[in-house]
Amino acid sequence: QVQLVESGGGLVQPGGSLRLSCTASIMLFSRYSMGWYRQAPGEQRDLVATITPGGSTEYADSVKGRFTISRDNAKRSVYLQMNPLKPDDTAVYYCNRVPRNVALDSWGPGTQVTVSS
Repeated sequence: QVQLVESGGGLVQPGGSLRLSCTASIMLFSRYSMGWYRQAPGEQRDLVATITPGGSTEYADSVKGRFTISRDNAKRSVYLQMNPLKPDDTAVYYCNRVPRNVALDSWGPGTQVTVSS
């Protein structure tokens, strides 16, 4: 079973930046695409950034040009650099495989990002 731990969230002013980290206990981590998802209050959980085993990246339109996803296979870790942040980026951020195996890939606790002045 996959175990994921996200960190790096916090309260930041609009225009600020944060770097999120995720450590995954996934066997053969380097073989999987990984992604960052987010869920705002009252909203569904959406995929915002993906990185393939080869390092190719894709982003949701809402974050394109502002967020950068990266990975370190030796550390089984995925990162999300976010700047400049907007109030609409306020959400709990999660990492997981892409696509996620609903039967095997549980969610981690997530990390709260709040963008507010």
